[in-house]
Amino acid sequence: MTELLRLSILDQSPVAEGSTGAQALRNTIDLARLADELGYHRYWVAEHHGGPMLAGPSPEALIGPIAAATERIRVGSGGVMLPHYSPFKVAETFSLLAGLYPGRIDLGLGRAAGTDPMTTFALQRDRRAAMPDDFPQQLSELLGYLDGTLPADHPFARLSTTLPGRPERPEPWLLGSSDQSAIWAADLGLPYAFADFINAKGAPAARIYRERFGEAEHTGRPSTAVAVWAICADSEQEARRLASSGRMTFTLLRQGRLIEVPPPERAERFIESLPKDGQSSGGGRRALLGTADTVVAQLREVAAEYGAEEAIIVNILYDHQARRHSYELLAEAFGL
Repeated sequence: MTELLRLSILDQSPVAEGSTGAQALRNTIDLARLADELGYHRYWVAEHHGGPMLAGPSPEALIGPIAAATERIRVGSGGVMLPHYSPFKVAETFSLLAGLYPGRIDLGLGRAAGTDPMTTFALQRDRRAAMPDDFPQQLSELLGYLDGTLPADHPFARLSTTLPGRPERPEPWLLGSSDQSAIWAADLGLPYAFADFINAKGAPAARIYRERFGEAEHTGRPSTAVAVWAICADSEQEARRLASSGRMTFTLLRQGRLIEVPPPERAERFIESLPKDGQSSGGGRRALLGTADTVVAQLREVAAEYGAEEAIIVNILYDHQARRHSYELLAEAFGL
């Protein structure tokens, strides 16, 4: 069954304790090269702001260097948090990237802020008031530029003809973790990527997406990807040891304490110090941990649960070499 399932990567550019954001970004380029060599289908980079743990606030700035450093793999955003931006500016930027790297650029779009309320406000150009919650309108305008489908009487209609990368265009995706995002993706005829690593109860949303897509008069077919937290190692014990770094960072994040990714030794001591009712500390998140064969079997089950044609693997580890090894093991087990 795995031969029917595409395998991809979402990289959040984790910053290891004692390291730097600059090194984390270099690690992202290194991991992208490896993913290209191993045969992964696409490589997405995330958008997060104002914290010490992740060094990726600007996927549009990372995509070009990644595409230049690789040869085959699709490269894109996982995703651009559209409420922070002008739809026209996003259209221009990703049109440019598509023109430079034809047939390889994805534009994954999300609604979340990717940060806390104060940092969200700092990102605004106009700070006289909070920005309106008009994501559906933003999304429709952005697609109108890319597709050239803005109504003739739209004040910005002519701008769609000025996109720098034409005739190339990025492939737009909608990212989400709720039923509402599934509805928007289906209504607009977009491919849909569900963040299972945020909400492990998303299978009903994936069904809503496919059913509603089928009811609409779209020319294409629904396309579903599921983003899953997964770590492979040479033993289950080692995988769980590596995973402790992420467990600690997310436990403290829910307490409003932002840290760099700690080494497993410190993270294990922290987890052991938690009250027994805090030992799970996963916040309901699903994590696939173990040897490659174990993780592949679990990944098959999750993909089947979502009816997904693609699994996008995400994780946060302290040791970059351990991240590389995790993706190498998974690629070998899948036969990429």
